[in-house]
Amino acid sequence: MKKHISYPLLFLSIILIFFGFLFLSTLSAPESLRTFATTNYFVLHQLRSLIPALILGIIVFFIPIHIIKKFAPYLLLINLFLLILVFIPFFGSEFWGAKRWIIVGGFVLQPSELLKITSILYLSAWISNRQVDKTKKDIVSHAKNTIYNITYILLPFLFLLSIISIILIMQPDLSTLGIIGLTLLAIYFGSKTPVWHTVFIVLGGIAGLIALIKFEPYRLGRLLVFLHPETDPLGIGFQVKQSLIAIGSGGFFGKGLGLSYQKFGFLPQAMTDSVFAVLGEETGIIGSTILIILFLLFLWFGFKIAKNSTDKFAKFTALGITFWITLQAFINISSAIGIWPLAGIPLPFFSYGGSHLLTELAGVGLLLNISKNG
Repeated sequence: MKKHISYPLLFLSIILIFFGFLFLSTLSAPESLRTFATTNYFVLHQLRSLIPALILGIIVFFIPIHIIKKFAPYLLLINLFLLILVFIPFFGSEFWGAKRWIIVGGFVLQPSELLKITSILYLSAWISNRQVDKTKKDIVSHAKNTIYNITYILLPFLFLLSIISIILIMQPDLSTLGIIGLTLLAIYFGSKTPVWHTVFIVLGGIAGLIALIKFEPYRLGRLLVFLHPETDPLGIGFQVKQSLIAIGSGGFFGKGLGLSYQKFGFLPQAMTDSVFAVLGEETGIIGSTILIILFLLFLWFGFKIAKNSTDKFAKFTALGITFWITLQAFINISSAIGIWPLAGIPLPFFSYGGSHLLTELAGVGLLLNISKNG
C-alpha cells in the first residue's frame, strides 16, 4: 500500500448504500404486503443480497491489482459462459419475454450485470498490455500508422463489442448493451487511441441502433412515446406519465419519507426503473438534487482516483467503473423525468435487485483498491 484509501469515496458509498436501503424499505412495503402479506419481504431479500456483495467488495479490495489484471480474461470467459447459460432451459429463466437470469439453488443471478465489470477489467488489461507491447517493440513512433491502428487496436476492440452485442441482443437487453458499449468506448477513447476510431464506432453504433429499433415494434414504440408522450397515456406512455405525476406532486420539499401515493400500484416498476420518481415525490426537489449531487461527487472522486493512478490498468479500470456507475445513474434519472427514453436499468445502490448491487459494490471495492496503491 502506497497511501491511504480514498476516504471521501468510502464515506460517499456508505451514504448511498445506507439511504438506498432506507428508501427501499419504505418504497417496497406496499408491494411486499400485497404479494407476501408482510411489509419487509423485499428489503430483507435485498439485505440477503448485500452480504455477498459486501464480501465480494472486501475481497477485491485486498487482492493485488496485478493479480486482478492477470485473471481478467478468465473472468470475462466465465461471464460469457454464464450469459450463454441463460438460454438453456434447465438453468435460464424467462420473464416478460426476456432471457436474462439464471436460477441456481433459489438464488437469481443476472450475468449481464456482471458483464459490466468483467468487460471493463478485460479491456483495461488488454489496452494496457497493448501499450506496453508497443513500447517493447520500439514502434511508438509508428503509433499513427493506419495499418497498425486498424489491425492491432480497432479490430480487436470491435470483435469484443460484437461478441457482447450479439449475446445481449439475443436476450434481449439493449439497455445494458448501451451502458456497457458506452463504458468500453470511454475507456478506449481515454487510452488515447486515434479520434477517428471513436467517431467510426459511434457512427456504427447509431446505425445498428436504428436497425434494431426499426425491426422491433416495441422499441420503436418506446422512442415514439418519448417524443410524444401524450399519444398513448394509458398504454405505453403510462409509466412516463405516472413518473412525471409522482415527481411533480412532490413539489419543493416532498410529501415526506414513506408518504408516496404512486408506489401503491399506480407507478409501474416502482422498486426498479422508477425509484427516482418515488424519491422525487417523497423528498421533493431538495432530496432529488441532493441525490444528483452525490452521484456527481462519485464521478469526481472516481475520476480523481483514475487521474492519480500511475498504473495504466488501474487507471483505465477506475475510469471505466466510475463512468459506468454514474452513466447508469443519470440515464435512470433522465428516464424518470422524461428527458430520455425508458431504459429499464436500475438506479445504482437504490433499485431492488441483487445482481446489480453485487457488481456495484465490487466496483467500489476495486476503486478503493486502486486508490490505496496509487
